[in-house]
Amino acid sequence: MNTSIMDVNSEWPTNNDVGCPPCKKSVACPLPSEQAGVSPSPSSSTLGRHLARRLVEVGVTDVFSVPGDFNLTLLDHLLAEPGLNLIGCCNELNAGYAADGYARSRGVGACVATFTVGGLSIINAIAGAYSENLPVICIVGGPNSNDYGTNRILHHTIGVPDFSQEYRCFQTVTCAQVIVNHLDDAQELIDYAISTALTESKPVYISISCNLAAVQHPTFSWQPVPYSLTPRLSNPKSLEAAVEMTAEFLNAAVKPVLVGGPKMRVAKAKSAFVELADASGYPVAVMPSAKGQVPETHPHFIGTYWGAISTSFCAEIVESADAYLFAGPIFNDYSSVGYSLLLKKEKAIMVQPNRVTVGNGPTFGCVLMKDFLEALAKKVKRNPTCLENYRRIFVPEGVPLKGAPNEPLRVNVLFKHIQGMLTNETAVIAETGDSWFNCQKLKLPEKCGYCL
Repeated sequence: MNTSIMDVNSEWPTNNDVGCPPCKKSVACPLPSEQAGVSPSPSSSTLGRHLARRLVEVGVTDVFSVPGDFNLTLLDHLLAEPGLNLIGCCNELNAGYAADGYARSRGVGACVATFTVGGLSIINAIAGAYSENLPVICIVGGPNSNDYGTNRILHHTIGVPDFSQEYRCFQTVTCAQVIVNHLDDAQELIDYAISTALTESKPVYISISCNLAAVQHPTFSWQPVPYSLTPRLSNPKSLEAAVEMTAEFLNAAVKPVLVGGPKMRVAKAKSAFVELADASGYPVAVMPSAKGQVPETHPHFIGTYWGAISTSFCAEIVESADAYLFAGPIFNDYSSVGYSLLLKKEKAIMVQPNRVTVGNGPTFGCVLMKDFLEALAKKVKRNPTCLENYRRIFVPEGVPLKGAPNEPLRVNVLFKHIQGMLTNETAVIAETGDSWFNCQKLKLPEKCGYCL
């Protein structure tokens, strides 16, 4: 199995089979032990090994962890799984952000921390994964199952006998939370949490009682049965109506444009967006938080649309258009430059992962972005007018002057050198602030990764 890290902007696995690592197949794959007719040994029939096998099944081959006395036994059982690599981190926040990056690249990530002192430390990274629609499986070594309801005060807590504080904190930043303190329903709870993370594309919280990880149970006697998640489907009638109205709207426009947003990633619609750009002939821009979602080598690419601080000539083209389709946009104070974008609702088509709104008209629900863009590409008439306007007014940027030997380093010179370092094997990770603004000016080579 290939365990190499993929391009951070590559499409996530599109198969719906959770019973095997991400692949191009569309049916569940038999597990190796089933093929050989061999059942696992007693040492592998434990809660910890069951969780480990489930992680491997869904495509996790590396787990980021910080040891603590509540999770030590669990970590031993994760480490014993041949397909799983345990990566120790300096602190929980590092582990959480590493799992975040892993999920961006591989489609799903996992991290392990200890009870409360570790869980409350990792929660900021999990909150970030929630905002970015990343399926991160956050596993915490919990209290001994015999300590629940005893009115005892445990170490690593805030000094009260209520063990639910960590659980309550995670309720606001995860899409599912389970506490495994009984073996009878452990398999059901783990499967529920992992499948919810994958279907919702959000992080989940799993607490495993520290005394249960090494315990055998009949439900863990066999390898987990491969299971498939029911794929989300567009409502055919709603999809047809949305495509017809949008095509009519765009075909009547003189100067339509396309603008890609950050939610194209979670909708797995980047290829469909490019297909629409090819078919329509429209110019293509991206929002600042969607940089890297569209190949900047595409002949229709005109830069970043960011209001008054857009790429040169990009805002003029977008804001003067008589129709603009935004795919997966997020309009917050940053991306809208303090809500100052000169856009008109009646000219806009807003395509979100599960719905489409056309101008001031109706919203069509149960429509997947990928399906919509692919169908729309077959309906729109080719119209390169706006792209031709851009090429008439575009003036290439000047080349920064070389710095003198003892002259202080200028930002434009620094980023000129960074630009020269970029290849299809590099990735740019930009922080909000000065680096975000300057990284928008970088021209990303084909397959060069970019994360904000």
